[in-house]
Amino acid sequence: MTWNTEQLLSLSDGLAAVAARAAESVVRVEGRRRAGSGVAWGADAILTAAHAVGDEDEVEVQLPSGEAVRGEVAGRDPGTDLAVVRLAAPSTLPLPAWRDDVPAAGSLALTLSRPGRAPRAGLALVARVSAGEWRAPGGARLDRFVELDASLFPGFSGGLVVDLAGRALGLANAGVVRGAALALPPATLRRVAGALLSHGAVRRGYLGVATIPVHLPSQLRTVAGQERGLLVSGLDEGGPAAQVGVVLGDVLLSAAGSALAHPRDLAPLLEEDRIGEPLPLRVLRAGAPRDLALTIGARGGRS
Repeated sequence: MTWNTEQLLSLSDGLAAVAARAAESVVRVEGRRRAGSGVAWGADAILTAAHAVGDEDEVEVQLPSGEAVRGEVAGRDPGTDLAVVRLAAPSTLPLPAWRDDVPAAGSLALTLSRPGRAPRAGLALVARVSAGEWRAPGGARLDRFVELDASLFPGFSGGLVVDLAGRALGLANAGVVRGAALALPPATLRRVAGALLSHGAVRRGYLGVATIPVHLPSQLRTVAGQERGLLVSGLDEGGPAAQVGVVLGDVLLSAAGSALAHPRDLAPLLEEDRIGEPLPLRVLRAGAPRDLALTIGARGGRS
């Protein structure tokens, strides 16, 4: 395709107009030691990156108008690297128009952040999109993995990612996967922000164990019926696992009938809706398997 000067100028003007509109929803979030961008999320709330606010309880939010308002961190979720900041007074910031369908790899997007008073725009390519939900390195669930071919710079995280029509694809983030620019999808933002506003944290299931993957010795593989398992290397006294008799040195073989080979295999069993449910557990102890049944506990939240 050949572009003439008039077409290029029209494209340039169009991108600038989209960026200007989207930037009206983007703020700067500044704590004592860290800063990042944020996006309007309701009349009195800002959604930002958890690593941008660190462990701060209060931050300063600089609006597009230049006005600075006080904000209180209502909750943070390190797993998805998201945090919600409540403003001291309602704002008139326009809310993004979120796009829930899946962007195609190779499509163009704009990133909008506010590293200072003025907004910063970047042109990005949607580099990779997962076929479905994806687990972050810490086990947190993202409804979609959307990676951008975008430059990372101070203030990038917490900004807005929009398509060329100005529809929001997600929240810009460089903290979930180190060195990777992601667009956290709207479904994840709604789910996590709702939990943070209600509970101050995302409640997740809790077993009270620390594990490391191990290869079983050949003489135990036949007994266990599998080659690998999870060695219990740490145990919370009084936790759900300890209460049903799990001890240090046990090897977790399966949970709810699913074989365990890596700590991340437990993550799907520990979603919030599983809290309080029984979890059949098979362990290997002293060369013999035994079956236990624990009740999944809860971690996170004020309630």
